Amino acid sequence: MTVGFIMMCHTALDRAAQVARYWATSGAPVVIHVDARVSEHDYSALGRSLADLEDISFSRRYKCEWGTWSLVAAAQSASEQMLERHREVRHVYLASGSCLPLRPLSELTDYLAARPYTDFIESVTTTEVGWTVGGIDMERFTLRFPFSWKKQRRLFDRYVELQRRVKFKRRIPDGMVPHLGSQWWCLTRQTLSAILQDPDRDVYDRYFKRVWIPDESYFQTLTRLYATSVESRSLTLTKFDFQGKPHIFYDDHLQLLRRSDCFVARKVWPKADRLYSTFLAPGNGSSVMAEPNPAKIDRLFSKSIERRTKGRPGLYMQSRFPKKDHENGKTSAPYSIFHGFSDLFENFDGWLAKYVGARVHGHLFAPERAEFAGGEEMFNGCLTDSAVMRDYNPRAFLTNVIWNSRGERQCFMFSPRDNQDNNWFTATDPNAQISVISGAWALPLSRMNENFATIRREAARLQRRELEHLHILRSMYVKARVRIWSIAEFIENPMEPLQTIIDEISPRSTRRLTEAPQMVDLAGFGQFLQNLKNQGMQPLVMGDFPLDEGARQSSTRRGRPYLVK
Repeated sequence: MTVGFIMMCHTALDRAAQVARYWATSGAPVVIHVDARVSEHDYSALGRSLADLEDISFSRRYKCEWGTWSLVAAAQSASEQMLERHREVRHVYLASGSCLPLRPLSELTDYLAARPYTDFIESVTTTEVGWTVGGIDMERFTLRFPFSWKKQRRLFDRYVELQRRVKFKRRIPDGMVPHLGSQWWCLTRQTLSAILQDPDRDVYDRYFKRVWIPDESYFQTLTRLYATSVESRSLTLTKFDFQGKPHIFYDDHLQLLRRSDCFVARKVWPKADRLYSTFLAPGNGSSVMAEPNPAKIDRLFSKSIERRTKGRPGLYMQSRFPKKDHENGKTSAPYSIFHGFSDLFENFDGWLAKYVGARVHGHLFAPERAEFAGGEEMFNGCLTDSAVMRDYNPRAFLTNVIWNSRGERQCFMFSPRDNQDNNWFTATDPNAQISVISGAWALPLSRMNENFATIRREAARLQRRELEHLHILRSMYVKARVRIWSIAEFIENPMEPLQTIIDEISPRSTRRLTEAPQMVDLAGFGQFLQNLKNQGMQPLVMGDFPLDEGARQSSTRRGRPYLVK
């Protein structure tokens, strides 16, 4: 007694011939079905290449299309031919032309000989296991599907919708419980012959001709009527992605396939020369009869599916560009934004770089150019300081800055003068730490040598921008770590908020600040704010800043920052 193989082929016929020869020369009969859409020239060439092997025959050809009855009809015809011509066959193994044996035929024969009455076919009920991909599970058995999903998609969808609307429901044949599973099975002669010779076969065939994807349900359902022992699993290693499409195995999957201990793998790339030469070699095999265990490599496939669907945090790439707000993390690492600090302190970026292990940039979104740390014109990943290039997609610019410098925290300055397009993005990014000194933008204006009317218009514009930003930072959707001080309360005691910021950026450092950065000259700033009021503009974001800066400097009241979550 031995096992016979049915091969369903439609492409890469040279590889199919190579596998068929391997099985036939090892002692297993093979029946090959070639899709009728394959040219007569290619079909004849395949026949001539295998003409010297008596145990290889060809079954009646059908035009096979995915999801249609033709696939089942082709398997039925080939199975009947196998059972009729090869009486010695005890198990029939259905494979495709892209399948590759991973273990010697002798190991498969011994494995099946130890289980002479066991059918290996994945067979689960739709009501108990909802693993189907495509939106149709139980309805594939209760609706009619006369149209091709691939070629007549519009008719397919409209006809399904019509049946749902009129609440049409087909009657399932008596005594039959619909099951689903992989179409690659290994059935005993007794079970397969019982299915093909059943007196009610015409009834079942008429029913399944209008079932969607019947090759995944016909044998899976009818096996349950006749089998005495069913192992609901396939001996063929087949892995699917999140869209229900099969994974393709390449040469670099060699060790992965060996670890699975499966007898056959599908789907193998036709040009995987290393896989074919290795597994079809005469000496291939193991000394231990291992149980097929695809679960041993499931972790890697689960990880690949997660990588494909979720991606890596903060990585945006052409092959997997996520939808807005469906990213696996907006950015790849924590970063800090200092709003207003460069206006209040002289050389704040240089001072900050001394106290934290981070790259401290200037105004990355300044109108003229991106001010990279050290005045560089080019940053990691070939990011240029061009404002035109940056402003084409400011969000991509920021995410690339963070991604291309993983392992090193990035800090940059910000003000209402800069490009504001990323305000919502950074506010809703859990990796962002945003520290704001509101009203600090007015300090450079107080020292401008311009007509006061011009200064007042610019002050109104910048205040309006900052108010919009503060409104965002105080919204309920904020996920960033946000701290906001007015300039009036910050200058009362700058050391405390600065120490808090430093501790958050470098939590492992116990270094205490011994000096504050040099503050710009505030002389006349209170009077400047009063002049703005006198000219009809109301400063709203500076806090309670007095006319007499000396009185403010001598005040003992300590300001407290507030945290927006």
